[in-house]
Amino acid sequence: MIKENLAAIYERINKAAAQAGRQADEITLIAVSKRQPLAMIAEAIAAGQLDFGENYLQEATEKIKALGHQARFHFIGTLQSNKAKDAATLCAMIHTVDRLKLARELNKHAKAANRTLAILIQVNVGREEQKGGVLPEDAEELIRQMQEFCHLEIQGLMTMPPYRADPEEVRPYFAELRKLGEELQHKGLIAVHCPLQLSMGMSGDFEVAIAEGATLVRVGTAIFGTR
Repeated sequence: MIKENLAAIYERINKAAAQAGRQADEITLIAVSKRQPLAMIAEAIAAGQLDFGENYLQEATEKIKALGHQARFHFIGTLQSNKAKDAATLCAMIHTVDRLKLARELNKHAKAANRTLAILIQVNVGREEQKGGVLPEDAEELIRQMQEFCHLEIQGLMTMPPYRADPEEVRPYFAELRKLGEELQHKGLIAVHCPLQLSMGMSGDFEVAIAEGATLVRVGTAIFGTR
């Protein structure tokens, strides 16, 4: 079933990209595998899926140690600064950097591991108090303060917009993130050595996100089913 679900999602990605005048290979599917057993992730890997998203570091660490030689694991949950060491040494990319203290710790541990860590800045475009992320108007200052961290590569931005039953109602949030990302890239602050990365869109709205420029879409339920 996972193989069939993945095929269906990739078909939808291809269609959404074509409708937006984009190349499908510009978009990476992150299979959100939090709370999913290793066997289901292994089944997805066997079906050709390479990128997975995890929300909890202890769980992610166990999965990376078991399957990390076969796949890339992205950290997409809230990350505490005191857990930055494992995140910086094990994860392919951190999507949720939103404060200077966390960036400093990630840089320190990436340096110790002799690696450059790909990160995204989480932006709270919906201005929801219960969600992480820097406010859009504060993103540039935060990123400027992070320029000294030589072992972090800020490849782009990430957001989790407010939930709406109609995906079209989320479109303005995706458009706002894209515009902010393009402005910051134009200023030479992010995505300096790579295409701009925008992590936005989930099972219910990723087609709209692709239309607005998403390069990383995070899909869990439509692949693995409800938890």
